[in-house]
Amino acid sequence: MMARRAAGAAAALLFSPAVEVLGRFYSAVSNSGLGRKAFAGIPRRLRPKAIEELKKVLAEYLHTTRSLPFVYAECIARNSPQSLSKAVSEIPFTRATYSNFFQRFLRYNPINELDFFFESIGSTCRESVFPPSFLPSDVMFLSDWKHFDVFCAAAAIGFPWNKMGLLCKDGFLISYVNPLELHANIKEIKVKYGFDNDTVISICLAFPSVIYGTMEKDRLLSNLKTLLLDNGLLNFIDSDVDSVLEVCEKLKVFFNLGCEMEKLVELMVRSKSIFTEYSKEVLVSKVSYFSNFGVQKDQIGFLLLSKPEIFRIDFENQMISVSGFLEHFGLSKKEVTSLKQKYPHVFGRNRLANLPFILRSMNLGEWFFERVKSGDLSLLETYSISLMEDMDEKYMDTMTRIQGMRIYSRMLKKLAFLHSIGFGENIYAVRALFILTSNGDQLKQRFDCLLGSGIEFSKLSRIVSMCPRILNHQKNHLLRNIVYLCNDMGLSVDVLDEFPAYLCYSLENRIKPRFEIIKRLMDHGLPEKQYSLSTWIARSDKTFFARLPPSVEEI
Repeated sequence: MMARRAAGAAAALLFSPAVEVLGRFYSAVSNSGLGRKAFAGIPRRLRPKAIEELKKVLAEYLHTTRSLPFVYAECIARNSPQSLSKAVSEIPFTRATYSNFFQRFLRYNPINELDFFFESIGSTCRESVFPPSFLPSDVMFLSDWKHFDVFCAAAAIGFPWNKMGLLCKDGFLISYVNPLELHANIKEIKVKYGFDNDTVISICLAFPSVIYGTMEKDRLLSNLKTLLLDNGLLNFIDSDVDSVLEVCEKLKVFFNLGCEMEKLVELMVRSKSIFTEYSKEVLVSKVSYFSNFGVQKDQIGFLLLSKPEIFRIDFENQMISVSGFLEHFGLSKKEVTSLKQKYPHVFGRNRLANLPFILRSMNLGEWFFERVKSGDLSLLETYSISLMEDMDEKYMDTMTRIQGMRIYSRMLKKLAFLHSIGFGENIYAVRALFILTSNGDQLKQRFDCLLGSGIEFSKLSRIVSMCPRILNHQKNHLLRNIVYLCNDMGLSVDVLDEFPAYLCYSLENRIKPRFEIIKRLMDHGLPEKQYSLSTWIARSDKTFFARLPPSVEEI
């Protein structure tokens, strides 16, 4: 144990600017970020002071009893509030002696230090990050875990303690790197590319692959040097780790789209304001928005970087009239009328936030994306809707009626789901609203399940408008019916266009038994046309058997 303590201390001394980086470790988690049940046994007004005392006791225990260097013990204690709350949950609160009780508890009840450690580095679900072979089930003390030294070395280099979990993602594990090798790799990047220590740390946190010397390492670092140093992107932000990391994570959003990196970097150089004026969340939301049009991801990156004015448009709150919007973008009245006849459930009012799904419901997603990409962005900025345009009275009456209902919020979530799959504010949405019995989240899961089974978005949206009750069934039921339709019956999901109610029937009690009868009849030469899907499934038992040929019993 003493040897492990000495090794940890040696790692800190070997790489140190120790005093310089200590301040970075103490980015403690605020108590306001805890869940409601955390430290529930402590009265709310006494909680902040009690938690601080518990952290001190834990740090002292890890340092004195478990022989961890104090700086690391302090980092773990300050950044693992959930694990600490769990550890003290069985200790009754007493104002004067609570911390003493915790000291006594630790003396006779050793804690699993790895749980505290992984939470402290920002990786609260360690099993999802690390393979089982990496974490032996019988190890609960950091002094017995052979990979702890590399994290100590990373901390001594300057990596913020509560962000080191970022080094174990994208399929990489920093723990397999030797501490000396880690130090050498960081030094090599600084010397070769001219980055300062904080910038290298930020790059490693955003792109952990650069630590491991992968084939893409040099190409990635060269492009980052072009952006951050050669074109002065670092001059527009603060030079601390958090600020540089934020910019690197924004760059990564675009790199992950699969764009050709050199072309992407060229556009990034011209659009530096995107990375300084907008948060990562805004970038991700815009990428997600345009991804919903069903276009290739690399095209989204090029669009956003070539037209940074897109970021000024409010896609969330603006209302549109579907017919007015289509005409504004160049469709003739005749074309709009034709679409309205084919997809009546789509028309009416809707939010611009749902535009990708509105257009995909009519197979117009790629058409619109190409219009915007080719220079029609101004049409988005100039579109407006009048106060009463395309207002559906029945829809508005329904909204007034449900406001007084006890389940009003539940109904709103169902409506939000319907609008998100292309339904406008119209009678079709109202009809579906009262047929659907599940909540919005369940409906979305079932819709996505059907989408994943191979049904096109436009067809599925139309199917739901024809037979909303299919979404009242569980995912397993829907999948079993589709698998049987395609594999056993040899039909395509396209037959659901004409008979979507197929998905509502019981596979074991209705579909399978009747299909076996129909299959035998067809095997004996009876015409297949007589037995279309809706003909033999939808009828009652009495009608079904009455319409079978007299020879069926012999067959």
